[in-house]
Amino acid sequence: MENQDSMIRKVLETAKTIAIVGLSPDEKKPSNVVARYLMDKGYTIIPVNPQYQEILGKTSYKSLFDIPLKVDIVDIFMRADTLLPVVKEAVKIQPKCIWLQLGIINHEAKKLAEEHGIAFVMDRCVKIEHARLKNEG
Repeated sequence: MENQDSMIRKVLETAKTIAIVGLSPDEKKPSNVVARYLMDKGYTIIPVNPQYQEILGKTSYKSLFDIPLKVDIVDIFMRADTLLPVVKEAVKIQPKCIWLQLGIINHEAKKLAEEHGIAFVMDRCVKIEHARLKNEG
């Protein structure tokens, strides 16, 4: 656990840009709550949702390949059985970390990320972890 905590702390301390795949414009949805929290903490949030042009006042991209900036964390809000193509995309843009939100577990995605030297977090909420590690550190 401690080893994962130190990796997560390092990722969150060094990251500036977080692409949120599956970000919803609905303020009640977890993805939106997390995005607003991260924006409040100074991160640049990049929505990735092909159904919308804009979310939270920011351009929403159809895919990770369309993002013109370097992405540090790819935070995925998708069902575990549908996210592998997104992880394959993420591996190609080489973020520091691929993050699957709380309740999302995909061991094939983890293996793929780790084979490409990318930190991988699953079944954890970036908002909860950020708040917890900030309070501990």
